[in-house]
Amino acid sequence: MRIGIACYPTHGGSGVVATELGKHLAEDGHEVAFISYSMPLRLTDMPARVSFHEVESIEYPLLRNFPYTLAFASKMAAVARLKKLQILHVHYAIPFTPAALLARQIAPELDLKVITTLHGTDVTIVGSHPSLVSVTRIAIEASDAVTAVSHFLKEEAIRRFEVNKHIEVIYNFVDPDRHEYPPPHCIPPCDHPGQATLMHISNFRSIKRITDVIATFALVCEKLDARLILVGGGPDSCRALRTASELGVADRVQFIGVVPRVEPLLRTADLLLLPSRNESFGLVALEAMASGVPVIASDVGGLPEGVEHGVTGFLAPVGDTEKMAEYAITLLTDQAMFASFAEAGRRRAVDRFDYHKIIPQYEALYERVLGQEA
Repeated sequence: MRIGIACYPTHGGSGVVATELGKHLAEDGHEVAFISYSMPLRLTDMPARVSFHEVESIEYPLLRNFPYTLAFASKMAAVARLKKLQILHVHYAIPFTPAALLARQIAPELDLKVITTLHGTDVTIVGSHPSLVSVTRIAIEASDAVTAVSHFLKEEAIRRFEVNKHIEVIYNFVDPDRHEYPPPHCIPPCDHPGQATLMHISNFRSIKRITDVIATFALVCEKLDARLILVGGGPDSCRALRTASELGVADRVQFIGVVPRVEPLLRTADLLLLPSRNESFGLVALEAMASGVPVIASDVGGLPEGVEHGVTGFLAPVGDTEKMAEYAITLLTDQAMFASFAEAGRRRAVDRFDYHKIIPQYEALYERVLGQEA
């Protein structure tokens, strides 16, 4: 099959999943064309049967804001004609689905099929903005197929947009073999033997509640020798530094910044902290489990579909940093429990979320969509 993939090129979950999906599809013999405004972070190597096409921006005095959706639609149509694409698979409904639907009209001779994968904030934040609700609704209804990365997100989309469209749940995935790579040199050794390493990986937006990460860590430090590794970057990075200083743990917090792959970094962690206000699935939690790292997270959204409370990690109410710290201390001081959680997490990631199980679900969906007119 010949598939175009549109996604954000950043280190967020939607871009990571879209990029890895495309690469695995190419490994299976499909032709894949990525379309975005810059090279996706995970597309550092260009596998066979993969191409990248950049959406150009323009400036003109009459245009207060760049008409990104229109430019994206035009690029999609051009790439579809160039590569003779059969499918446009867009990851994140806004603005990619409206752009894909317009591209379908621009190139009617191709009979392009549009598949939308809902990833999270395209439903819960961006798409739910009053100015975009009607656009998101028609984008979902007009797609040839729609998937969501969790049952939680599927139900949220149906509730918020009152759509009748069938939404298929296809979970995020991992490549377990990549979680056996040696740790990188950017993670320094622990300060003392036996020091625990807690890790947080995100885009540092408000929804990630980065101050709760620091507060939880500070409570852990009252009982244990620990350090915190922060991976990623975003609007609340400075707030994290300020909070760490206010709570007296700044000397135990290390910022690594944005990295193309988090799997090797997770090999150095003992626990992952993910106290988000909401997560539609929580890809980084799955990545941690695949590395044998127990997860301490909020009991919200799609996180319970990945993290099994009391088995692969612990889930606590949003904002309950004391409970999260209590769970972390329990795991870090009980070697038998920690080993059990680590093994169970790795097993759950491999058994349920290995890409060998998930990619065929997308391929089957593509085949069904292409066969609808037969």
